[in-house]
Amino acid sequence: MRDLIILGSGPAGLTAGVYAARARLKPLIVDGHEPGGQLTLTTMVENFPGFPDGLMGPDLIRSMRQQAERFGAEYRPGTATAADLSRRPFRIAIDGATQECRSLIIATGASAKMLGLESERKLVGHGVSTCATCDGFFFQDQEVMVVGGGDSSMEEALFLTKFAKRVTVIHRRDKLRASKIMQDKAFANQKIAFLWDSVPEEILDVGQQ
Repeated sequence: MRDLIILGSGPAGLTAGVYAARARLKPLIVDGHEPGGQLTLTTMVENFPGFPDGLMGPDLIRSMRQQAERFGAEYRPGTATAADLSRRPFRIAIDGATQECRSLIIATGASAKMLGLESERKLVGHGVSTCATCDGFFFQDQEVMVVGGGDSSMEEALFLTKFAKRVTVIHRRDKLRASKIMQDKAFANQKIAFLWDSVPEEILDVGQQ
């Protein structure tokens, strides 16, 4: 029997883990399908208090995890597949095994938003990526496209300019919704171009044409 199970190991789950562990609840943190959450895919984090020069997303997650562990939090790889919250103790199925707990925190966060195109899943890892940090190196001296107009899209586009010859941002509106500082950085980068009022309808594999 666990006092507390936390589903998700991103910033929210790890923060909960730190507080729960300090309260001697010995929380079990279940990693989920994306250990560390989306922050592990973020290059530079500039809005986290105490780091005036910014820091890398994976480094921040690593430090938060170590902090929670230092106070006694435990980690378990895997994903929760079912939960019975109709009575206490709660019963959580984690990759086929059942764990009971008195309290449950759901901090499953978000995952990369896909376009929903038929060709998209087939081409992941073959020219289509949701992580510039992971795959940017493979686009050396190539022309790449980033779909979206928010902060994450601008971060990805800016990071890709380290490798790509040209980065085109495709956005369905005529202006970005990213924060002003991220917009300014993107507009100032000569390697970044914008394709406004446009929505991708399909991704074609040129190698198979």
